[in-house]
Amino acid sequence: MANNKSAIKRIQIAERNRLRNKAYKSAVRTLIKKYNNAVKSYAVEPSPEKMVEVRQMMSAAYSQIDKAVKRKVLHRNNGARKKARLAKALKQVTATAS
Repeated sequence: MANNKSAIKRIQIAERNRLRNKAYKSAVRTLIKKYNNAVKSYAVEPSPEKMVEVRQMMSAAYSQIDKAVKRKVLHRNNGARKKARLAKALKQVTATAS
């Protein structure tokens, strides 16, 4: 256990940051799952309404990923990779639907 004030404070700050990072990562994972479900739904039955939903989910996921990168929860390359994979999933579905 910590023996001085500064070490105690660092432990408290580390825990606060850990919880904040966990919240960002969880939000990113949740939005990616929702996006993937929307893409699968669109792949099964393509329609303009479902494409609008997919685009909204994509926008929300991109936004959350960018926020996590901005706050250094995710590395910028990790964020770029996640966004590229989201775009690739949609591109594959739209190519087969056309």
